[in-house]
Amino acid sequence: MAGSRTAAVVFLLLAASASLCTAVSVDYDGRALVIDGKRRVLVSGSIHYPRSTPDMWPDLIKKSKDGGLDIIETYVFWDMHEPVRGQYDFTERKDLVKFVKLVAEAGLYLHLRIGPYVCAEWNYGGFPLWLHFLPGIQLRTDNDVYKAEMQRFTAKIVGMMKQNNLYASQGGPIVLSQIENEYGNIDWQYGSSAKPYIDWAAQMATSMNTGVPWVMCQQNNAPDPMINTCNGFYCDQFTPNSPSKPKFWTELWSGWFSAWGNPVPYRPVEDVAFAAARFYQNNGTLLNYYMYHGGTNFARTSGGPFITTSYDYDSPIDEYGLLRQPKWGHLKDLHKAIKLCEEAMVSTVGNTTSLGQNLEVTVYRAESGECAAFLANFDWQLDATVTFNGNSYDLPAWSVSILPDCKNVVYNTAKVNAITALTKFVPQTSQSGSNSSVVSLSSWSWFKEPVGISLNNEAFVLPGLVEQINTTADKSDFLWYSLSIDLNANDPLLKEGSQILLHLDSVGHGLYAFVNGDLAGNGKGSSSNNKFSMDVPMNLEPGNNTIDLLCLTVGLSNYGAFFDTYTAGIGGPVQFKGLANGSTIDLSPQQWTYQVGLKGEQLGLSNGVSGQWDSQPALPKNTPLTWYKTTFSAPAGNSPVAIDFTGMGKGHAWVNGHGIGRYWPANVAPSNGNCADTCNYRGSYSNNKCLKGCGKPTQQQYHVPRSWLKPTGNTLVVLEEIGGDPTMISFATRELGLICGKVSENYPAPLDLWDSNYLTRVTKPTLLLECPSPSQVIKSLQFVSFGNPHGGCGGYTHGRCRSKRARRVIHRACTGKTKCSIDVTVENLGDPNCGNVTKSLAVEAFCG
Repeated sequence: MAGSRTAAVVFLLLAASASLCTAVSVDYDGRALVIDGKRRVLVSGSIHYPRSTPDMWPDLIKKSKDGGLDIIETYVFWDMHEPVRGQYDFTERKDLVKFVKLVAEAGLYLHLRIGPYVCAEWNYGGFPLWLHFLPGIQLRTDNDVYKAEMQRFTAKIVGMMKQNNLYASQGGPIVLSQIENEYGNIDWQYGSSAKPYIDWAAQMATSMNTGVPWVMCQQNNAPDPMINTCNGFYCDQFTPNSPSKPKFWTELWSGWFSAWGNPVPYRPVEDVAFAAARFYQNNGTLLNYYMYHGGTNFARTSGGPFITTSYDYDSPIDEYGLLRQPKWGHLKDLHKAIKLCEEAMVSTVGNTTSLGQNLEVTVYRAESGECAAFLANFDWQLDATVTFNGNSYDLPAWSVSILPDCKNVVYNTAKVNAITALTKFVPQTSQSGSNSSVVSLSSWSWFKEPVGISLNNEAFVLPGLVEQINTTADKSDFLWYSLSIDLNANDPLLKEGSQILLHLDSVGHGLYAFVNGDLAGNGKGSSSNNKFSMDVPMNLEPGNNTIDLLCLTVGLSNYGAFFDTYTAGIGGPVQFKGLANGSTIDLSPQQWTYQVGLKGEQLGLSNGVSGQWDSQPALPKNTPLTWYKTTFSAPAGNSPVAIDFTGMGKGHAWVNGHGIGRYWPANVAPSNGNCADTCNYRGSYSNNKCLKGCGKPTQQQYHVPRSWLKPTGNTLVVLEEIGGDPTMISFATRELGLICGKVSENYPAPLDLWDSNYLTRVTKPTLLLECPSPSQVIKSLQFVSFGNPHGGCGGYTHGRCRSKRARRVIHRACTGKTKCSIDVTVENLGDPNCGNVTKSLAVEAFCG
């Protein structure tokens, strides 16, 4: 029986690869997605192609496949592909067809989420801003102008996919498509126009005749044949809106995004695995991790507002393309365990019965005799021992055990067999062979951005305060509001006893206030409230006084009903306060002079080629609105590269003309937040539960893709807004350091050790260690303890009992090898004399 199950799994994997070469039918029933006539239990992961670079794609896809994924999921980013109406761009990071073909070459399927609204913490939700200016348009509702544009772009993408034979019905990898996105969360705010719009979107999508099913996520009233799906931290209790539709989870949030000024969220893998296992336990058959690789919000693509440049998301593959262990490995083991259950799961629906308070078992029993079971303990605190089929099983709190034969536990979500690998940023020498400890930056040149109006031919004068997004059309983060005031010596503003403040109300998202050319104050909003008010001390003089207010955006809103109408800039009023007579003067209705963007932007300084740079007399430091340029050699080796902006305030950076994104080390998370290196995975997760980085900049290092670098002669351009010291900028590489493992004697054997004889063979808990690169070997052991060790990777300490033999055994088994396995038994490691305490083996090792 076991042999036939394993053969069936292998057959399905081979069938998946073969199906990517020939046309297959894709359909669904009330149980699962049906590919080529076979129901499938599937695992998917999100990788957004423009958040990495084409040279990274093959490795990301390979690591996804190695991690047990069947499907890669991606949104399609309308603003990237059609920045100007009718002018398309599918080059470089925007090469969607290339990305889909690489997925196919790897033997994986693809879920294409066209949207075309994507949310995704992406600027303006992925919409091109020119949509906003079309006469009569209202986005995401029953509006003819919007629907025509949405249909035109959807048809463009579907047409490209068909032209390249990329749908499964043509022999390609695309097995699912999505139209709209999370509309059900906010559709009530669109009133009676919402349902006609959703019905139209469904009809429009299905009329494209792609030959594969369409989904609508978070849309409980999705019309047939749309599959309505779930997004969230947990979706085990989700039910489709029809018994003829399968239970799909389009977004299992593997972590959460980070926002400037906040601590960085993370999600323990034990909880991610618990959520996934509970979904499969409760009749789910397709799950997608959002994100599996988060990547980077390059240039000005981050949304929010106030979303960081990093979109790491605590995903199984980190922002730099490295495996995040143990998250990647523990989920890989989960996927293997689920695949062992697939034959039973697709044959029937699960039968769930209670085993006690917060305890239950779900059994999938096929008519052919195949049987798989899930034992769940969803208590937040109490471990339990349960009896099932006459056998006793230990169930830690907030965990699920998987039994592919209804007898043997091959996996428990709370028992992590996978290695832990610590990553770190390491200063690196340049490829030029410098012996210095950091990459050498050559001499700096600079350009002082003029304060106020400098592009006279593009400036314009209007009475009152203008709204920023409607004025800039998001061509730049920046908009100048300038006012000139002539005062005589007797003016009340100069009268003795007056302490004049310039009061600005309803400002978003940030602002620098210059008075007579000098920076007098600055303010910023936050991700929770992007509008703010501020008071600026005024030092006015007789004669002409200039007030220059530089307002800036930090990504445009991407979520919420009518988010496209959210405003930025100075809403007002703008007033003088503090006059000796107690009165105020409203400046809002005055004739203001406006300028979109900066002179340095118009000069094209970001590409480093312009001849406007100065290098004498001395490098200006800690001065606002200063452009800096230098050259450097690439860091040695092939490890991922980052820029560390220590010493800088806020701004933008470019390497060889490529936008690295916004940097903002001056925006520090509160020191009194709920941050910790470890977090109790037990109990329901929220994005504020597990945090790190309190009292530190939300983001300090910024990804520079290797493909953007040359060995020598690279150009770095920085626009510093607040003021900083560019000589403190440094480069580092992202490196894997210490590897660790901890396994207890009550753990199931690693899934890598289960084979066709797993029903009868005796297995033992085993600790596996493996270096991240096949060219590396285990060089040294930093810590070994078999007994009751405490702490975590990089901080293990011995408990009150430990075996004296364990270190010798580990040294002999592992040193000098790329990988090793150690049975976690008293017979192998020696008796630590712990009495009835459950014994564990903990190891820390270095590879090289």
